[in-house]
Amino acid sequence: MLATVDLAYGRETVPFTCTAPPEILGVSDPAPAVDGPLFRQRVRAFLDAAALDLSRPAVVVADKTRLCGYPRYLPVLLEELIAKGAPDDGLTLFIAYGTHGRQSDAECRSAYGEAYERHRWVHHACEDRSLFVELGQTSRGTPVRLRADIFNASCLITFGAISHHYFAGFGGGRKLIFPGLGERAAIYANHGLFLDRARRALSAGCRPGQIAGNPLAEDLAEVERFKPADLAVHAILDSHGRVCDLTVGRGHTHFEDACRRHAAHCAAAGGPFAQVLASCGGAPKDINFIQSHKAVHNAAAFVADGGRLIVLARCPDGIGSATFLPWFGLGGWEAAFDRLAQGYVGNGGTALAMMEKTRRIRIALVTDLNESEVHAMGCEKMTMDQARQAAAAGRWAVIPNAGLLVRRRGDQ
Repeated sequence: MLATVDLAYGRETVPFTCTAPPEILGVSDPAPAVDGPLFRQRVRAFLDAAALDLSRPAVVVADKTRLCGYPRYLPVLLEELIAKGAPDDGLTLFIAYGTHGRQSDAECRSAYGEAYERHRWVHHACEDRSLFVELGQTSRGTPVRLRADIFNASCLITFGAISHHYFAGFGGGRKLIFPGLGERAAIYANHGLFLDRARRALSAGCRPGQIAGNPLAEDLAEVERFKPADLAVHAILDSHGRVCDLTVGRGHTHFEDACRRHAAHCAAAGGPFAQVLASCGGAPKDINFIQSHKAVHNAAAFVADGGRLIVLARCPDGIGSATFLPWFGLGGWEAAFDRLAQGYVGNGGTALAMMEKTRRIRIALVTDLNESEVHAMGCEKMTMDQARQAAAAGRWAVIPNAGLLVRRRGDQ
């Protein structure tokens, strides 16, 4: 019996016909629970109760790789701040790039809508040491270096989507301040906790959906105590990137509650399977390979040792980092681990995680990346027709949105 599954590839949708009924592993989308008026009501209620100093507020938002309905909902937040006394010309918005590159103005207008034209925006630059103040260090030795100008703000507000993160447990929330507005070397010190140097392995606790027992996530919690948000808006998205809910609050418990809500509809049991066909979920989840890797990582968890994984990852913006591919030229996993253990830099952890997967399973990519880039990562480049032919032969597990879906483990 034929079965057809539609999979996203960039901004396209491609039908795949399977001759054997596939095992579909999907996200269970949350029901829409917010709109503009309700969000306005929640922000207003929080501001009434919290009595924040709104003389010089600063708002921190995510970059184009982690959007969450900003054109619709950001004006509501800003209007309520102004209604409560914030000066219209005194609002500052920071784009939390972390180590990502700066967006163009056109990309910003698309990402943030009318707010980008009306207010003062600051494009974070992690490499400019003159921007930062050092506040101390965490118990694991991570230096806490944050932008000095956020301390000039009368209150700090974060607005971003909660997501799984392949080694930090969850993205969004506190990560908008650090690493989002952190200094490069400090960010790398935190990311270096992905390595278990004693065991010469990737840290077992660094995995999607895990906070407790995750050394990197616990380190982020320590950093947060140096400069917590005075107001945090956490977006809960569906599999299409649409905002289903916006929670308004602050503090660690508020963040963890949002993470639990996200995880409830973005984790599935099943597998391991001999063959898995996955889509990143389309743009912007497959905008470049660094973003696509999250889907590759998630999908690989469903693949049995020695199994086969095909991933649709368009990557119109290429790899997404000049620091990623050179790690594959060092001579293998052991050499890359040793170099990274001496000092975490670039996307070394992502490269090492990719090597870990290609040592265990076979990975093919349907992508705009060139063949030499794909082969450098230890993968096979496959055309869309080849992927569709493969799907038509044998039995496959199919993940339409691997950028969101993680494998549920017994302790989750």
